[in-house]
Amino acid sequence: MGTLYKKEILGFLSSITGWVVIGIFLTVTGLFLWVLPSGLNIPDGGYANLNGLFSLAPFIFLFLVPAVTMNSLAEEKRSGTLELLLIRPLSDTKIITAKYLAAFTLVVLSLLPTLIYYFSVYRLGYPVGDIDTGGFWGSFIGLLFLGAAFVAMGIFASSLTNNPIVAFLVAVVISAFIYMGFDFISSFFGGAALFVQSFGIGAHYASMSRGVIDSRDVIYFLSLILFFLYLSVSFLGRRRWK
Repeated sequence: MGTLYKKEILGFLSSITGWVVIGIFLTVTGLFLWVLPSGLNIPDGGYANLNGLFSLAPFIFLFLVPAVTMNSLAEEKRSGTLELLLIRPLSDTKIITAKYLAAFTLVVLSLLPTLIYYFSVYRLGYPVGDIDTGGFWGSFIGLLFLGAAFVAMGIFASSLTNNPIVAFLVAVVISAFIYMGFDFISSFFGGAALFVQSFGIGAHYASMSRGVIDSRDVIYFLSLILFFLYLSVSFLGRRRWK
């Protein structure tokens, strides 16, 4: 599994895909937070916080993460290389896990440079250090979990088809619905609205953004990730026995 993981992550970093994903994420967040006049612009806002980053990043991930994962299995099916992978002494679980970890590593590499934003705001605050550190790290960890969940959904979408574009679109739809859909439909459930919202990523991401890492939020994200990875293994297993 380690060999496959290295192959996958080196494949991202030795091609233009990985660097384009990292570059787009940092460019878009950098422009909105520091350059473009908007409600997210930190200097214009006059407050030492990075709420804009954590509001914007999920919507960027909605498209960038599916772009990373769409080739994970779909392209291998289309090109016929998946069959070569399946005859190796690797279980379906190890194959999915290796591809998942490689894609998630790229998400982490995209997020790490944003720590520069934190230290910049930390120094720009008056007095120096006047920033909600707990809120920042809670939001940062929440964004890591959110990215990890999107990767699992993207891997699942890629396991459904041999067309990378279809895999991309399916991943975007699934991720967008689980991130925002439950918040939307909860308004139709009256007194059960909060219960319905709890099935969506948005409620748990917002909870972690307050700076408190609740075990219920962690369990939710881990369960969601494992659920979609299980589905991916199941669909890959069907192909193995065809």
